[in-house]
Amino acid sequence: MTQPVVALKIDVDTYAGTRDGVPVLLELLARHQAKGTFYFCLGPDHTGRALRRIFTRKGFLQKALRSGAPSAYGLKTMLYGVLLPGPIIYKTCAATMRLVEQQGHEAGIHAWDHVSWHDYLIGNDLAFVKSELGQAAHGFKQVFDRLATTTAAPGWTVSADSLAIQDQMQLAFCSDSRGSGPFYPVMDSQRFSTLQLPTTLPTADELLGRDGLTPESLPDYYLSQLKPGLNVLTIHTELEGGVISTSFDRFLAALANEGIPCITLAEARRSITTAPHCQLTMGMIPGRALPVALQGAEVPSP
Repeated sequence: MTQPVVALKIDVDTYAGTRDGVPVLLELLARHQAKGTFYFCLGPDHTGRALRRIFTRKGFLQKALRSGAPSAYGLKTMLYGVLLPGPIIYKTCAATMRLVEQQGHEAGIHAWDHVSWHDYLIGNDLAFVKSELGQAAHGFKQVFDRLATTTAAPGWTVSADSLAIQDQMQLAFCSDSRGSGPFYPVMDSQRFSTLQLPTTLPTADELLGRDGLTPESLPDYYLSQLKPGLNVLTIHTELEGGVISTSFDRFLAALANEGIPCITLAEARRSITTAPHCQLTMGMIPGRALPVALQGAEVPSP
């Protein structure tokens, strides 16, 4: 039987998550000789603007309270973009961001403005996608002095236009979706050439408060869900690098004890020689209030 491998996808959504959560996670990963791929938001932290979803998205408030989002993000972060100006993350946290690659991890683009992408991508035009990814790519180059080779869409939110722009960026791979294994996306009858490495496991904010799951029980739950071969787990600096860091520490210790490697997505990508084309559609999953990109059925070659 093939041994399980965990590829760690680390979403960095906020200014506080970059400033405070990234150093915590770097310490934990070093402690357990684990690696991960950090996806950074580069532009303004407008987290407070997500509060409008309380009125526009059924179940958003319930999900936020169940997962402990207010305590994870903090009051000041929840005011950014509403009562407080949102800091431009790459201009204030560049040194912290560079630590990721200096310590042997991988860095990629999450977004320019996380809330803007998540809330307005669907139904918007190609100019919106070019603007958001273009600004993010510029900020990334300012920090790392190179072009990004991977991106991961906020909230697993994609469109045919966003996939097309990613193809134009000649990325090594993306991690925009939820699914079961690596694939090339087909959306709106269009085939795209950038490999998707989907998140295969549920996230902590989807699980906490459901079926009796607590931070203390998460490590055992995740161990029970690992399958042979590649498992992709998305974590967040504001949770695993903050209010549930002790739980994540225990999970990393359990992986090390079981001899299960924890690697970057780039390491996982290097081992993939073939992958099918699969449908990619936006749909709902348990624990989330907004649709996510879902890997669907395999599409035969034309």
